[in-house]
Amino acid sequence: MTWRPALARSVVLRHDRVRGTDLLLLPERVVVLHGSAGGVLRLCDGSRAVDDIVTELGARFPDAPVADEVPEFLRTLRKEGWLR
Repeated sequence: MTWRPALARSVVLRHDRVRGTDLLLLPERVVVLHGSAGGVLRLCDGSRAVDDIVTELGARFPDAPVADEVPEFLRTLRKEGWLR
């Protein structure tokens, strides 16, 4: 079965205009996202497979190592329970 990542039900992605960064709002916790992490997570809507996300980001950022970094980033968030 192909994994189509989506935020866990208890997780909300928000942009903090004051800090100028994206946040993950979790029960009793806030995680400040750095760099393009928020942009990656916005693609995790449950309709795209990881390969589709990598392809889309690779087209947007052709010189970035998205094929290596994005799957590992998503796996890490899944282990944390932030992605389903």
